[in-house]
Amino acid sequence: MDRLSRKNLRGWIAYACLGSVALTGCHPVDRFHAWRDSKSVSYYQDFITRIEEPVPSSCMQTQVPETLNPFAIENPSELPAMELSLQDAIQMALQNSEVLRNLGGTVVAAPQGLPTQIDPALTDLNPLGGTQAALAAFDATVNSQLFWQKNDLPQNFSPSGLPPEIANLLGVFAFNQTLGTNINQIQKRTATGATYALRSNIAYDRNNRPNRKYESDFSGFLEAEYRQPLMQGAGTTFNRIAGPNGVVGQYNGVLIARINTDISLADFENGVIRLINDVETAYWELYFAYRALEAQISGRENALRTWQRIRELQKVGYRGGEADAEAQARSNYYLFASQLNDALSGTNGLYAAEQRLRYMIGIQATDGRLLKPVDDPIQAEVMFDWQESLSDATNRRVEVRRQEWTIKRRELELIAARLNKRPRFDALTRYRYRALGDHLFGARNPNESTDSFFSNLGTGDYQEWQGGFEWNYNVGLRQASAAVRHAQLNLAREVAVLKEQQLRISHDLSNAARQISRSYEQMQINYNRIEADKLQVEVLRNRYEKGLININFLLQAQQQLANSTSSFFRSLVDYNLAIRDFHREKGSLLNYNQVSMAEEPLNGSMLSGAYEQGRYFTPRDNPQDVIVRDRVSAGPFDPTSVGTPGQGTFGASASMLEGSQDETLKGSPMAQPSSQGFGASGTNPSEIRPPESNLETMPK
Repeated sequence: MDRLSRKNLRGWIAYACLGSVALTGCHPVDRFHAWRDSKSVSYYQDFITRIEEPVPSSCMQTQVPETLNPFAIENPSELPAMELSLQDAIQMALQNSEVLRNLGGTVVAAPQGLPTQIDPALTDLNPLGGTQAALAAFDATVNSQLFWQKNDLPQNFSPSGLPPEIANLLGVFAFNQTLGTNINQIQKRTATGATYALRSNIAYDRNNRPNRKYESDFSGFLEAEYRQPLMQGAGTTFNRIAGPNGVVGQYNGVLIARINTDISLADFENGVIRLINDVETAYWELYFAYRALEAQISGRENALRTWQRIRELQKVGYRGGEADAEAQARSNYYLFASQLNDALSGTNGLYAAEQRLRYMIGIQATDGRLLKPVDDPIQAEVMFDWQESLSDATNRRVEVRRQEWTIKRRELELIAARLNKRPRFDALTRYRYRALGDHLFGARNPNESTDSFFSNLGTGDYQEWQGGFEWNYNVGLRQASAAVRHAQLNLAREVAVLKEQQLRISHDLSNAARQISRSYEQMQINYNRIEADKLQVEVLRNRYEKGLININFLLQAQQQLANSTSSFFRSLVDYNLAIRDFHREKGSLLNYNQVSMAEEPLNGSMLSGAYEQGRYFTPRDNPQDVIVRDRVSAGPFDPTSVGTPGQGTFGASASMLEGSQDETLKGSPMAQPSSQGFGASGTNPSEIRPPESNLETMPK
């Protein structure tokens, strides 16, 4: 082996060793182990392992720092009162409802599922499946490319044995080139699935080939292209449902996106209904808390007077002042005092109920004032037309309308799946103008047609065209057939869910009607209990003062009077809540509380588009020749139209709704509730049936 071979061998061995080391990687040697047994952790390790606290820059100041100390055992009569009607409570709740609250209070534990005012806007502006995203698929797209490059390419060419003249004509050993490329394209897709494209391609070329006319030149073309699907992907129906870029089983068209927005609006309306439902619950529960507190105060005062009477008899030694009687009266007094404390500061007491109402209307927990309801609950009997109410509940309720939107979406998906069960067959045409020029602009030599690129392009001397068809077929269409069957099953499922919802709604409405009758009857019974207990207390007090009965009978009668008074107001509140529940189950709770909803006003560009589209709705000279497509929507829906005004249905008149349009709060950014004026408890007294003769002793 010669010296050169041995040198090459040593080099290859060295390279192999370096490669083996590189493949194994590097591993630092851990030389220090003392810190593993150390009892104290270093400051740096403690610093980098601690939990950080975020400092967001978009947080706004809230009313929480303004909250005062909560009320506990203060006397409510000594606190400044803030009189509040149910109308004002609902209006404040709607104005302060960026997040639609509920009495469950899940905003801290599970904030992800809370409905907010901006949820419809989030759905509509979703960049993946929103309305604007679906429309963006039909926007024109502009693509532009500009590249500059230098090429130095060796050639497999040998001029040996050839005359110099021929060798120069055949080529050079190294190909040197300066190349610039500019490609511009504008493309537009239509609702029928067709694609228009206008494309330009200009290349600058300067190289060392010896047989060129110009040392450098500009070459390229300008072409127009049109592609029209004839089977799969063709037609406005498919493209409006599935979108032009849709795949099998995925439907992202503008109709689907708009239905998703309508479903989100229905969810928002449902959240507003729950908000109003909870506000009314909190309002009447606070009313009951005041009445229950008054009943306990009255019972405590009666117990105190009885105890004081017995102590006076005990001091003078008269009959009735026995020690056991005094102890029983004192125990009864402290029993009322304990119940009074619970009615004031307990879990279901006055201050707790007042704070729940404060939370629902969106104000701080304590501001030094005490909320006081000023509206009186309904005491007269309210009657509803059952068949009309059942029809409204099963057809116009927001949950039913939401499910109907879902069914409409499934129907459109089935249509798109059937239209997609076809081969891909496209017609394609292309027309092209080519040109060549020594310069890009401006002709130096008018007699030379190829002196300027754009001048040569304008002459149209070099034209090309292409036309034909493209065919793409998946044998058996297995995936498309599965998509059709999947869409059919989805539609069948949603129809079954709608039927089940209507059945459940009919049961809930029946139970709500039963609760109205039960609570009204219970209210009469409890009022009669009050009258009987009042008479019983007076009779037993007189008999006890005469020494005819034991003190226990009087104390029990006083306790029964307090309980019957509290039970009456409990049944009165339950009666009003039962009426509220019936309207909620019927789907007319917004109408009952005079709340209307609307999407935000159109902006300038949308108004101009509406003006342009308005000409399609003008009367035609020959309306029989106008082609009307199947409607996706049944038209605008007003939630306040559920439940027509009548006996027992506290609806707004048409003039009231028309006159209060200026007060409707438009949604931001999509939809927002508003509160309009209504009477006490949302009722019109002229529409309430007067009490019957057996209720003439009902309190006024």
